[in-house]
Amino acid sequence: MIQSVLIFNQQGKPRLVKNFNKTLNNSQLVNQSFKLVQDRNQACNFVSLGDYTLVYRNYATLFFCLVIDSNESNLGILDLIQVMVEALDRLFESVCELDLVFHFDQVHFIVDEIIQGGLVIETNVNQIVNNVNEQTLRRKKSQEAPLIPNSGWFSRLKKT
Repeated sequence: MIQSVLIFNQQGKPRLVKNFNKTLNNSQLVNQSFKLVQDRNQACNFVSLGDYTLVYRNYATLFFCLVIDSNESNLGILDLIQVMVEALDRLFESVCELDLVFHFDQVHFIVDEIIQGGLVIETNVNQIVNNVNEQTLRRKKSQEAPLIPNSGWFSRLKKT
């Protein structure tokens, strides 16, 4: 099971922290994870954390890390990170740190499309991007719609 999804920059500043295990301490986990991966070479993308394993991948200025238990495949999770990055790349056209900062809602949508409750539910990049685009479109439409459509109460208020 996936315990946590972490994305942070090269300075260790978290850009996404999503825990599926309530017993893990967020700030301690981010700090410990960053210290473990910041100076490692690219020879191995797996770090043992006692009962858990940290699987990570460095893309440009971002570290994508997933904390997993022994029931998950390390290589499968490495592929899942690739799926996550491909989905972000398609949505933002070459994702960068600023995309994660200014479009955090869409980043959360992507992670939620891929992982729910610590379990992988979708790995098809096309389906993930389509679902996120549809969700974003629905949200924009709901923000544009009036709260009380065609009630006329506001026009009556102006006349008095």
